[in-house]
Amino acid sequence: MSPLLRVGIIGGGQLGRMMIYRARKLGMQISVLDESSLAPAAALADRFVQGSLYDPAAIRRLAEGCDVITYEIEHLHVDALSALESEGMTVRPSPAVLKTIQDKWVQKRVLCDAGVSVPRFAVVDTSADAPAAAEQIRAFGLPCVQKARTGGYDGRGVLVIESQQQLSRLIAGESMVEELIPVRSEVAVIIARATDGALATYPLVGMRFRPGANVLEWLEAPADVDLDVAHRLRAEAVKAVEAIGGVGIFAVELFVDEKGRVLVNEIAPRPHNSGHFSIEACVTDQFEQHLRAICGLPLGDTTLLSDAVMINLLGEPGSHGRPVIEGLDEILSLPGVQFHWYGKAETLPNRKMGHVTVLAADLGRARAIARKVEDTVRIRGEHVDG
Repeated sequence: MSPLLRVGIIGGGQLGRMMIYRARKLGMQISVLDESSLAPAAALADRFVQGSLYDPAAIRRLAEGCDVITYEIEHLHVDALSALESEGMTVRPSPAVLKTIQDKWVQKRVLCDAGVSVPRFAVVDTSADAPAAAEQIRAFGLPCVQKARTGGYDGRGVLVIESQQQLSRLIAGESMVEELIPVRSEVAVIIARATDGALATYPLVGMRFRPGANVLEWLEAPADVDLDVAHRLRAEAVKAVEAIGGVGIFAVELFVDEKGRVLVNEIAPRPHNSGHFSIEACVTDQFEQHLRAICGLPLGDTTLLSDAVMINLLGEPGSHGRPVIEGLDEILSLPGVQFHWYGKAETLPNRKMGHVTVLAADLGRARAIARKVEDTVRIRGEHVDG
């Protein structure tokens, strides 16, 4: 057959862009839906549909001529996907899976009911009676983390509450609270689930987040955890994916607390920032693996070929406008450096503009080179506040 399959991607960000690279390798044709014609994946798609991800008519236009529909972001009109599925369209991961994951409280409840270890949590609604909600959170116990049940992304919709004074500045609307975990390490694992339920698990990775922004800035593969902890992390992640069900790639984020407890934080039903290292460092990267899974093809080998450190290239604080990359020549001259640029038209503070993966024979060498990259490269905009 030519093409092998026609895949529709809802969302045209960098994840869709990188998925298209691998679709070309597999002989697939890709259609993309995004509201902006300047979206990173738009120019690379075989067919681009411009429209809102919450517009059922636009989603239906995307589906025309496609064999499989998937998505690179959770924030979309899930009922429109359910309608297409009821008419016989293949949607993977399924709309039922997406609906569970879209609501962070529902997601946590499903995991908890399946026996997955998660932080203590409770539902809270700040949309009507803010004083009552504040009292409910106070009774839950401080410090804690408030999360919007829907719509949060890359640090948005998350509030760490450490004092009584912060209870006057709560996130409005339906939300949940979780205990604030004293974290020893933050770890993620990418897991692929095939149509027959078979799983393929990637190496555990360690993560570091930009202070105050809750955006990933540094990742190490493999994670620096002992074998017993690694076994428990992997077991909880697999249990979480099996509880959610569905077909495709799933990113499971986990905590190891100061007492050694392993807790699942969140799941994403799509390729994820924590899996970008796999493009160069694994036999089969997460993007090809996702396409294999949703199209009913055999899952690929997830063996780690090289130790790696990945650095997100984030927009500098106070910077906006057309992107300006500083230090590119210097970092490209370093050994083992792989540079990825997402093609976004505008820089914003803490916005993911690209990433760099450093490959080396051992993690210590990869860290040393990655620190040079981190000290050298800056992503600024044409305009700087102040």
